[in-house]
Amino acid sequence: MKLKQNLTADGSILTVATAHTAAGLRQAAGLRKGAFDLVEVRLDCLLRHRALLAECLPALRIPVLLTARHPAEGGANMLAADARRELLQQFLPWASALDVELRSIATMRVLIELATRRGIPSVLSYHNFRTTPPLSRLRSIVSAARKGGASIVKVATALRGASGFARLLLLQAAEGRRGLATMGMGPLGRASRLALAAAGSRLNYGYLDRPQVPGQWPAERLRDLIGEVRP
Repeated sequence: MKLKQNLTADGSILTVATAHTAAGLRQAAGLRKGAFDLVEVRLDCLLRHRALLAECLPALRIPVLLTARHPAEGGANMLAADARRELLQQFLPWASALDVELRSIATMRVLIELATRRGIPSVLSYHNFRTTPPLSRLRSIVSAARKGGASIVKVATALRGASGFARLLLLQAAEGRRGLATMGMGPLGRASRLALAAAGSRLNYGYLDRPQVPGQWPAERLRDLIGEVRP
């Protein structure tokens, strides 16, 4: 039975522990209730561990954010839309929230509607591993995701310098009142994740087993630091 985490209730700053390896999934299953706000389970990375998923997901004491990422946005195993949709639907009974890329709305519409009928909110996400687009483009992305029915919009971009960092801060300031999660990747990633959490980023991701992208914090350390910088 899925556990509840109400993503739409208020403006809480939430810490998400990411499980993208078998070891990370086992670690997630051993976490005490309340250790983190959510555990993101990356189904695309855990494709060969379905038996372990079936064992661990019911054992989790923390609400699950379920994801099967598009290959163009960092997804593992080059999974086509049908394969990702099948994975998400198989494990949807244990999801408290569903993450689908903005680019995948059309192919995942039936799944999103199924999740909505079950009371499962959707995080519509955008990942750019090359750069941080101009602020006008970022605001267009957020607007499109909200029109697509997002409970929370997630924007993760590569930071090549201070200007990209500044654009994410400006985006969070301009759009954060209605449920926005922003984060940077790369050398400025760690600094950006703390600053953006302090600025109101709703979802803040750290790793359990090992980092998946440059600029991530260990989940436990991130949780503790956010407690120090939270306004």
